[in-house]
Amino acid sequence: MDRDMIQKLYETEYMRVYSYTMTLAKNRDLAEEIAQETFYRAMSTERSFRGESDVGTWLLSIARNLFYDEMRKRNREVSEFPEELPDDRKSHEEAVSDADMSFRIHLAMHDLKEPYREVFELRVFGELSFAKIGTIFRKTENWARVTYHRAKLQIQERMGKL
Repeated sequence: MDRDMIQKLYETEYMRVYSYTMTLAKNRDLAEEIAQETFYRAMSTERSFRGESDVGTWLLSIARNLFYDEMRKRNREVSEFPEELPDDRKSHEEAVSDADMSFRIHLAMHDLKEPYREVFELRVFGELSFAKIGTIFRKTENWARVTYHRAKLQIQERMGKL
């Protein structure tokens, strides 16, 4: 890869990779570290990209593998020296609150009619672009945007009633 291509790839995909690692790590510093390492690995091992998938998907798989490697490394360290590591876990109240909020979102989502539910899931959980969602449904990108927005509004409305 030449410098311009690497720069363009970084500019177009960094936020996607960072957002993904943030959802995994739930820690800004670790997410930034993994995102940076992802692009370093991508640049230094460009031969491993076979073109069988989208380059963004390839980057996300590198990020996922780096995250899991880091977690395995940290788990080994925790088992060796548990008293020396700070407790980064959420408090019990925060964990219960997050679990409750997640449950409420899924409950509200469960009652969505199609295609709203599937579009919302593809966008949020599948991390697909609106263009790709439109392609799946054989519709336009704008249709996917509008459908996602309407699904989001319905979920917010239902969450207010829960």
